[in-house]
Amino acid sequence: MQLRVPFQRKTLRDDAVAGLVLGVQSVPDGLATGLLAGVNPLAGLYGYLVGTMAGAAATSSAFMAIQGTGAMAMIVADVPAVHDARDPAVALFTLSVLTGVVMLAAGLFRLGSVLRFVSNAVMVGFINAVGVNIILGQLSNFTGYSAPGPNRIIRALQTVVNPSQIHLATLAVGVATIVLILLLERTRLGAMGLVLAVIATSAAAFVFGWHDVATLNDLGEVPRSLPTPQLPSLLLVPSLIVPALSLAFVGLVQGASISTNYPNPDGSFADTSRDFVGQGVANIASGVFQGMPVGGSVSASALNKAAGAKSRQALFVASVVMALVILLFATAIGYVAMPALAGLLMLIGFRTIKPDRIATVWKTGIVQKAVFVVTFVLTMLIPLQYAVLVGVGVSVILHIVRQSNQVTIKRRQVNDAGDLVETDPPAVVPPGEVVVLQPYGSLFFAAAPVFEAQLPAVQDSSTGSVVILRLRGRSDLGTTFMDVLLRYAQSLDRVGSRLMIASTNADIDEQLAVTGITAVIGEGSVYRGDERVGATIRQAESDARAWVESHG
Repeated sequence: MQLRVPFQRKTLRDDAVAGLVLGVQSVPDGLATGLLAGVNPLAGLYGYLVGTMAGAAATSSAFMAIQGTGAMAMIVADVPAVHDARDPAVALFTLSVLTGVVMLAAGLFRLGSVLRFVSNAVMVGFINAVGVNIILGQLSNFTGYSAPGPNRIIRALQTVVNPSQIHLATLAVGVATIVLILLLERTRLGAMGLVLAVIATSAAAFVFGWHDVATLNDLGEVPRSLPTPQLPSLLLVPSLIVPALSLAFVGLVQGASISTNYPNPDGSFADTSRDFVGQGVANIASGVFQGMPVGGSVSASALNKAAGAKSRQALFVASVVMALVILLFATAIGYVAMPALAGLLMLIGFRTIKPDRIATVWKTGIVQKAVFVVTFVLTMLIPLQYAVLVGVGVSVILHIVRQSNQVTIKRRQVNDAGDLVETDPPAVVPPGEVVVLQPYGSLFFAAAPVFEAQLPAVQDSSTGSVVILRLRGRSDLGTTFMDVLLRYAQSLDRVGSRLMIASTNADIDEQLAVTGITAVIGEGSVYRGDERVGATIRQAESDARAWVESHG
């Protein structure tokens, strides 16, 4: 694998500015993502630092920023093995490495096509539920009241019905942070406004003497050093496989949207599988250097591009900026107020909710509505690591149901004007006729019953006829479909009619022979197709008419 560590003098100035903006903005964002995941916020910052640099060196996309994402952080927050282990930090780092291994395998085996089986309704339901979960999950840090309850919804209700438990100073810092971000974003500061808002409200809490407002120092001293290597624990791997699969899936889906929406400087689009590899490398590096799981961040990539990045050089600059902030301002970072980070996260969660996308899904039919509701409700009620996999399962089942119901059969005929037309097949095979059938749609195992139901029925009167089935472009039909053909061939044979199969290939011929169909219809009733479109079916029709005439 070729790593990409470029130095381009002509774009250095633009890349340095973009890297500075992204690097400074990533410090509070990284801390907030760690807080969202329920782990030491420094693990979020380290994940941003290492993931951005490793990803920039390994991905195909020049502008993809690999950092923590809200969806991935929420999954980590629901992983018991990370929070209940004897050493939670080691469990977190092991999860990052394992997630990277899954992503790396997906890239090396070029499994990007698997993502197309996930319907839009599933992703809209999942992402919008994540936005709600982010808001509800930060209420304790935002209000200073850790409400009891088995899930975020119950804890949110407990907070609402117990207003006397809310710490007013903590709430004031959180509200002020949100208001200040909204105001500063309207100025020329843009994305830098959220950095200044977090700094300003945290400083205000210190100046006002609100020492009972929680800060990062309450979670432990912020070291004035870069992270050192930490080996993962193989003993924890079995308990982390499911969340690693869920994290990898979410990270890859979000990364794929970046690969397809942000072309490289030369105008080419990134290789999705290569970006999978890059995200895998970034996660392994993040875990080794004490960081949480990371993935392609849509918001960070958009900020990088909007800030003027001209190459992947900007991402390296951003990583250097983050490293300098850690080394030079570790003491100040320790005084960042937890409600300030919570306010930032709640604003991010609110912006994650997309009513327009929900409305679009809602207008596309009852099936899409049902899939959206199921995914949304499950994401709200069960741990996200399982909700993700259930969503994938729902998408696959939906895909199978759709494909199996989209099979149609048409009869090919030549009309009086000499034109080839397609009509609905007859309900019953007529006596003494040639019936040419063309199937459309996927003919895999689940579609076989639908296909069989559309075939013209064979009755005692269906004598002396030939049914020709054209299979041009088909390769692997499977035994379920072959069983349908075998039954149909036998039913035609019993009433003195024949089945012919046209436009086959070597694979189909072998399947016909192995399943006994060739023995029933005869080798002369199987017509191998070639590059001449229509030649095989014309030959089959000519032979079929001759057979019908010879049999009266």
